Amino acid sequence: MPVSDPHFPAAHLRPPANWINDPNGLVFHDGHYHVYFQYNPHSARHADMHWGHFRSPDLLHWELLPVALVPTPGGDDEGGVWSGNAVSTDGGLIAFYSAKRDDRWWQPVASAVSHDGGLTFAKHPGLLVPQPAEGTSMFRDPYVWRDGDRWRMLVGAGLADGRGAAQQYLSDDLEHWEYAGPFLARAPEPLPGGADTEEGWECVQYADFGDGRGVLLLSAWDPQGGASHSAAYPGRDHGLHFAADAPQRLDHGPEFYAPALLHAPDGRWLMWGWVWEARDAVQVGAPSTWTDEVGWAGMLSLPREVTLGPDGSVRQCPARELDALRGRPALRAKGQVTAGAPDTLGVTGRSFDLTARLHRGAAGGAAAGLRLVTSPDGSEYLDLALDAATGELVVDRAHASGEPRARGGSWRIPRTTEPGGFAELRVIVDRSVAEIFLGTGEALTLRFYPLGEEPWHLQARATGPGTTEFEAQVWQLNPLGIQDRSDRHGRPA
Repeated sequence: MPVSDPHFPAAHLRPPANWINDPNGLVFHDGHYHVYFQYNPHSARHADMHWGHFRSPDLLHWELLPVALVPTPGGDDEGGVWSGNAVSTDGGLIAFYSAKRDDRWWQPVASAVSHDGGLTFAKHPGLLVPQPAEGTSMFRDPYVWRDGDRWRMLVGAGLADGRGAAQQYLSDDLEHWEYAGPFLARAPEPLPGGADTEEGWECVQYADFGDGRGVLLLSAWDPQGGASHSAAYPGRDHGLHFAADAPQRLDHGPEFYAPALLHAPDGRWLMWGWVWEARDAVQVGAPSTWTDEVGWAGMLSLPREVTLGPDGSVRQCPARELDALRGRPALRAKGQVTAGAPDTLGVTGRSFDLTARLHRGAAGGAAAGLRLVTSPDGSEYLDLALDAATGELVVDRAHASGEPRARGGSWRIPRTTEPGGFAELRVIVDRSVAEIFLGTGEALTLRFYPLGEEPWHLQARATGPGTTEFEAQVWQLNPLGIQDRSDRHGRPA
């Protein structure tokens, strides 16, 4: 970790320097969780994509290993080894990825096999899917899974008629693939918060929850603005097509994208996403002076458990293994708070795990909130509060950094309060990132860049007239155990 950079995370996966983005190739193989990721080993800019590699036996103790996949000069992937996934087979570990070249607009599907536990890969000669289907205007990011005796592949796409799509291919041997048409194709549909599912879909992934029920994940790509946000379609799998229900916003924050799935040995669906920066870049992936200065950009989210509720809601919570990162209790408080009279609860530290219950009174009454104060004079703070009028959770970072190059703004999670007028939440803060989870299964991820020195303090506050109730408990968050077994350029140490 760069000791001089207080914004570098302690409990989120990323290498010591340079650019990272999408999680790739998430798989359990030979007793380890493998998390590959998009990685530029040469700078903190979005270019020169390789597959970096972490592995762990337990999601707590990790090894950063040498780079696993490298572009081949003059080859089909000379412009980068871009996103995809991996499957574990009796013959080894097979990675599927997008092969990029600057002389074509699509990214055909390529593959590589590892026979040493995922450390090194031999690329398959040629391309598995060299051309997209007719009428396709965007094509990248394969996702492969076993379905009985056959293999299925989805590829993210945009169609010439303006629909986003997950194109489907079938195979008996993982080498020869037959186009089966769109698994799902939809014109842009509205999502809570004002966004929509966009005209192009990246990083499509599928979670099978049994009895035909499943969830299609996608990352919404705006033709003008690029990477935007993530969404999910619950529905039913009919083999050659997916009968989707209404789409849902997967994460309500501004800095969560490209979620990828891992089917754990115990049957759980785990998910990591790319958490990008909120610094001075004009848009995601553009050059950033601030990022160049610090020498790193992006991180992977905490691992999340994904479930499908009986009502069709896609629900998330931190992977249960993360409870073991809780260290010494930092504070515990319960009481009432009145608007205009904040209550300072105690010191948190820069990385912590918080659980809270925030109450909202009757219509027109007070609603509880929390403020993380990160400067001695109280001018720098991050707010999490219930909206007294709607009951929605609002996260506001307008005052979260004294650095003028940090992005501001506020975000909210719709339909927050449960029957009884309260919201249960868990918030994991790790230096410059907050991942917020509601008891009802929604999530919100955002970045913020405090300049204030410790100690940081937590306050209980109220909005609206009158008094309301709150509960909060905070633990120190211990760092992940990461053993670096590669140098900065991916060569064996």
